[in-house]
Amino acid sequence: MTAARRYPAITLLLAALWALLTALPAAAEPTFPKLTGRVTDAAGVLPADVAAQLDARLKTLEDTTGTQLVVATVPDLQGYEIDEYGYQLGRAWGIGQKGTNNGAILLVAPAQRKLRIEVGYGLEGVLTDAVSGRIIRQVIVPRFKAGDMAGGIVAGADELIALLQLPPDQQAAFAARAQARSEAADDGPGLGAVIWLVIILVWMFVATRRGRRGRRRGPVIIWGPSIGGNWSSGGGSSGWGGGGSFGGFSGGGGSFGGGGASGDW
Repeated sequence: MTAARRYPAITLLLAALWALLTALPAAAEPTFPKLTGRVTDAAGVLPADVAAQLDARLKTLEDTTGTQLVVATVPDLQGYEIDEYGYQLGRAWGIGQKGTNNGAILLVAPAQRKLRIEVGYGLEGVLTDAVSGRIIRQVIVPRFKAGDMAGGIVAGADELIALLQLPPDQQAAFAARAQARSEAADDGPGLGAVIWLVIILVWMFVATRRGRRGRRRGPVIIWGPSIGGNWSSGGGSSGWGGGGSFGGFSGGGGSFGGGGASGDW
């Protein structure tokens, strides 16, 4: 017996979803604020002195490790989900060095109450989905909920800086522990494989219509207390291009594939 005959309701649902999605017009490319520095506060939520101090720490990170970490706030996501917007923003700005793709963005959209850690290809083994999700949920979001947006951004950036400054072996060990805890917390399949099949089909179709290549999405996994105390130390543009230079700072031509984690408050 074929699947269509065995599950006629599911077949009809898939057909209806396909008809709906094929009728939708292709989404317009988003426009992005100019990359004005390692802290690009287009939403205007950071006091000038706080932004300057954070920019200095981000510069030190890049000078000592080569890794480009940018903090960005945007006034509007233009109808996009923050993961899609962040993915395209990273490529448009070209954060990270070409070839190593060692860039990351801490992105905050206050109007939509969304945030994301967008991770370049070269850092996906360090800022894993589990690590990024924990920083969002346990370090940044509690401060945002308390009304301290500047404090949440700074605390999240400092956590990322601390991890990115670790020696490679300690980064690998930390990522391995995060993955182990993530797998231990996984209870297996959810309410139904059919529902996930529908979600996957919808995602694949939307990704194709928007011309995405090499995207991947990962779960946001929450675990453990803050890791900061457990570490030891040793726009005006649009499209998919990268490496733009604005205000004396520029991306190095790094690329992104959708790694990272998102959250809200």
